[in-house]
Amino acid sequence: MNKEKIARELKNRLSRIEGQARGVQRLIDEQADCEKVLIQLAAMKAAVDQVGMKVLGCYMAEAVMAQMNNGEDPDSAIENAIRLLGKL
Repeated sequence: MNKEKIARELKNRLSRIEGQARGVQRLIDEQADCEKVLIQLAAMKAAVDQVGMKVLGCYMAEAVMAQMNNGEDPDSAIENAIRLLGKL
């Protein structure tokens, strides 16, 4: 797992989400149709969900590998990842 590459990808995705948020603000300032605003909000939500899933995947890889490298059962890391998934 290349942490630098993942960090770049996450930062790029977050920058796009920032742009989407500014676009939603602009739509609201322009008093655009609610449907247009909702469509953009849905796109933002999907993008945030993707970032969350990528971070969760990194957590799972790191936590499970750490426990396995220590000779431990990775079940607690997996259970914690499932708990974190519920927060997304």
